[in-house]
Amino acid sequence: KNCLKEMDLDEKVLSPRAVLSRISYAKNHGLIPEDIYQQAYDPKTEKIAIAFGLYEKKLKQANALDFDDLLLKTVELLENHAPVRQRLNEQFRYVMVDEYQDTNRIQYQLIRQLTQLQQNLCVVGDEDQSIYGWRGADIQNILSFEKDYPQAQIIKLEQNYRSTQNILEAAGSVVSNNVARKGKSLWTETTGGELVTLYEAPDAETEALFVAQQILSYLRSHPSDSLAVLYRTNFQSRLFEEACRRNNIRAEIKDLLSYLKLCLNPQDSVSLLRILNTPPRGIGKTTVDTLEQEARNRALSLWDTIQYAVEQRTFTPRTLRALGDFRDTMEEFIKKAKEKPISELLQQVMDRSGYVRWLESEGTEEGISRIENLQELVNAARDSEDRGENLRDFLDHAALISDADAYDERARITLMTLHSAKGLEFPLVFIVGLEEGLFPHSRSLLSQEEIEEERRLCYVGMTRAQKKLYLTRAKLRRFLGGESLNQTEPSRFIYEIPSNLIESVSNGQARKKAVAYKGPTYNSLESIQEFYKQRGKQVDLSPVRKGVTNRDNSLKYGTYVRHSKYGVGMIIRCEGEGDDSKLTISFPGYGLKKMIRKYAALERV
Repeated sequence: KNCLKEMDLDEKVLSPRAVLSRISYAKNHGLIPEDIYQQAYDPKTEKIAIAFGLYEKKLKQANALDFDDLLLKTVELLENHAPVRQRLNEQFRYVMVDEYQDTNRIQYQLIRQLTQLQQNLCVVGDEDQSIYGWRGADIQNILSFEKDYPQAQIIKLEQNYRSTQNILEAAGSVVSNNVARKGKSLWTETTGGELVTLYEAPDAETEALFVAQQILSYLRSHPSDSLAVLYRTNFQSRLFEEACRRNNIRAEIKDLLSYLKLCLNPQDSVSLLRILNTPPRGIGKTTVDTLEQEARNRALSLWDTIQYAVEQRTFTPRTLRALGDFRDTMEEFIKKAKEKPISELLQQVMDRSGYVRWLESEGTEEGISRIENLQELVNAARDSEDRGENLRDFLDHAALISDADAYDERARITLMTLHSAKGLEFPLVFIVGLEEGLFPHSRSLLSQEEIEEERRLCYVGMTRAQKKLYLTRAKLRRFLGGESLNQTEPSRFIYEIPSNLIESVSNGQARKKAVAYKGPTYNSLESIQEFYKQRGKQVDLSPVRKGVTNRDNSLKYGTYVRHSKYGVGMIIRCEGEGDDSKLTISFPGYGLKKMIRKYAALERV
């Protein structure tokens, strides 16, 4: 923070957390500030490089090291001082490393330095669970272990004590499509089990409501069980939280934290959207949609748009009264936030907003339990006050705790990212948003290595389920606050599950999943010949066949191609054969495009 302040940079433009993340990534890849500056492709990266250099200077002045330096300086010491390396090799005669698939190159070098004298090294890891490449983890560390230690003995632990055989086979079928793996065949004594259930919703809202309804149904018959909703990115959580709230499923802590965030920053449109009609105050979906559209048109924040709407009286009197009451209430909270301790402010928000009355009006044990959860939040605020923290410190601390760290094993329902779910298990798991460009993520579509990491992430998510696994997707989804709904394509991971392991409950009817069709299509030569054969006619199509012998068969699922307008993309679906075939191609930045092969003028990359 001091470095950014010294550089006169606004934290809203360049946050300390983002800069520290970039510095950590650079250090773990052996890069210095000059390297980052030379590689910079925009002014923002140049500023990060300058901040990196200033940060290093201040560390040296303070005779201090950060967390990454503890590793880097240790490796540097062992590399450059043989007596120290010798002494530590003699001291640590046996070395064991857990989660070896998540080690980065610096950690790898440290392990090599500590085991030069006596290679009594035992590592435990699973290459199929290497999902932290974006943090610097290098899967090659585990894949190349036998090359580094030729005398190593490999012991495969293939018995699984968590999931049913059907879930293991489905997950194994997905990850088996990866090239960068050693391979294994998981088995369990829990044979059989329920099929994996696929639900394809018409839109994202319906997907979320389906999940909430399944949760309620499951908890009625399994009240002591826990379950998880896993998603690829955090922005997906809002719809599921709203659906759960509508179905009286816990989300109260995030609601109250959103109120507190608005007290510090009324321009936080994400937090504002969350509590604008929570508890219900007569501001419905139509009003919210209109406000969002007006905000886009006028390039305003949602808060400023509400102020404008109230002052200019652009809604009906009833809606204006609701919006005005909300604005006045929030302005009161914003004022109190500067005067009152955190716990008192929180208690006032709970009372003045009507949130507690809303929960009390439910008249259920669940409502009482949720009020108790809020009181625990007040207690946490008091603890924060005892540590001398202000409201910003309290919210920063809440944000820094990842959903994995904050995971409460006593909670019945957990919503978290797939990355955060690693190491956990639940009787029931939903993996949502299985669409090309979302999961796998759009950033991965042009890199085979990143696609394989996304596939490992899917494998990790699927194997969190003990008894039952749901996979869901939306056929239409609105991205990045866009106005229109975009058609989506099913994730390739769905197609990689054998049809005998999956059932679909889309449209309310259970049926086997329709997998990508690989037989002859309606316009293939085989189908034409069969058409005439059924009518007692024999047709010689050999001349036609000769006309397509030079057909380029290389354009298939997974092939990268270049288009004159959309750039490089990847083929994710092929329909038909030859020049008349239809190709669905994912172009980063442009989305999914359907093209007729003979007119597309595609060049294989």
